[in-house]
Amino acid sequence: MLKEEHEVAVLGMPHNPAPPTSIVIHICSETSVPDHVIWSLFNTLFMNSCCLGFIAFTYSVNSRDRKMVGDLTRIQVYAFTAKCLNVGALFWASS
Repeated sequence: MLKEEHEVAVLGMPHNPAPPTSIVIHICSETSVPDHVIWSLFNTLFMNSCCLGFIAFTYSVNSRDRKMVGDLTRIQVYAFTAKCLNVGALFWASS
């Protein structure tokens, strides 16, 4: 027997009256990134100049799909692109 195994065998289990407890800490990184689906749908239906609203809607849906997977970098990229396309669709339709 190794020395460490012998010491464990001699000492035995601790004689605590309370059972051992464990603490579990759940860390949720809920970073809220808007996917702009409603805004993109509005632009698709009412201000669809050069199909910018439809393209923005596509990026918004992709952003929402990435939320289900949990891919934060792609969420941010798709949401930012959808936002830029929505702003472009609003400016293009208003001019």
